[in-house]
Amino acid sequence: AVADALKKSPVYVDPRAESQLSKPDAEALAKKIKDAGKPVFVAVLPQSAEFPPGSVLQDVRSLTGITGLYAIRLGEGFNAGADARVMSKNAVANLTGAVKRSGAHDATSELNSFVDQALQQARGKAPGSWSGSGGGGSATAAWLAVGGVLVVGGGAGYALLRRSRKKRAERERAELDALRTVVDEDITAYGEELDRLAFTPSESGATDEMRKDYEYALDAYDKAKEQMAAARVPRDVQPVTETLADGRFALATLAARRNRAPLPERRVPCFFDPRHGPSVVDVQWAPAGGVPRPVPACAADVARVNAGQDPEARMVHTDQGPQPYWNAGPAYGPWAGGYFGGAGGILGGLLVGTMLGGLISAP
Repeated sequence: AVADALKKSPVYVDPRAESQLSKPDAEALAKKIKDAGKPVFVAVLPQSAEFPPGSVLQDVRSLTGITGLYAIRLGEGFNAGADARVMSKNAVANLTGAVKRSGAHDATSELNSFVDQALQQARGKAPGSWSGSGGGGSATAAWLAVGGVLVVGGGAGYALLRRSRKKRAERERAELDALRTVVDEDITAYGEELDRLAFTPSESGATDEMRKDYEYALDAYDKAKEQMAAARVPRDVQPVTETLADGRFALATLAARRNRAPLPERRVPCFFDPRHGPSVVDVQWAPAGGVPRPVPACAADVARVNAGQDPEARMVHTDQGPQPYWNAGPAYGPWAGGYFGGAGGILGGLLVGTMLGGLISAP
């Protein structure tokens, strides 16, 4: 029943859960998704035996059969998942974590917060089975407008287009060169972490879970190098830093298993320098001249900030000399986006008032 309903509309509210999301609020949420024309699905369900928490998300996606981003409010709980072509696993985790940490516990606020950010990040188009879904008409109008410009402009328009493409290609080459240096440093630092690990799969006390974490971390190292070697434009860097973030979380999980400590919560990397590994808590911090905001940080940087000291920021080269990456140029957007979920995730909020934040939020 849930799947059949989602084939017809992006939002489904079980009759037993209508106290959580009223009909007007559900209709407004559905309209927002339809107008955006993105494949985002939302279901509000009661806690009951027919909706097992461990499998309900996967079951709804499988039975609906449409590629997209799925969010489920189950009782007071919230979870989301997506097909890789719509949103990466890391981006979904970052977005879900940001929504949970936002303090919006009622369904209306939580789901609107999720959808507002998801519509900025999700790729793909809404299914045609949603009557009145947006995107098709505006896309057609855009192509007609482009065609009209080319016809009217004639040869002059074509020459202008070629010059624009050439300048864009030159700018992207320069940005990729700047990024390559930073990402190579990240990959090297990650490789050094692996060397210092001193873990052997055959060592006494090693479990299958430890070996799996270790194998994942090794694979992430090789994958990141291959992805960077294949990068041709700046946006190709985002999957590289996503891979490194996944690998560092695997290392943190392995360390916890070896020390017989509680497994770490999946969190985004330390905002000040992703090479510090996964963050442990959010700390109040403000950039120079900016307002305070909570940012995810590693334990060492949390201690520094709470003691009134400067955190160990990731410095990058600029024409004005070394600067924290958030005060550098636009080339570092894809690099930061891979770690923190892109402009539509928590990244935009973290960078408010910084140079990079202004570039990300600009039209």
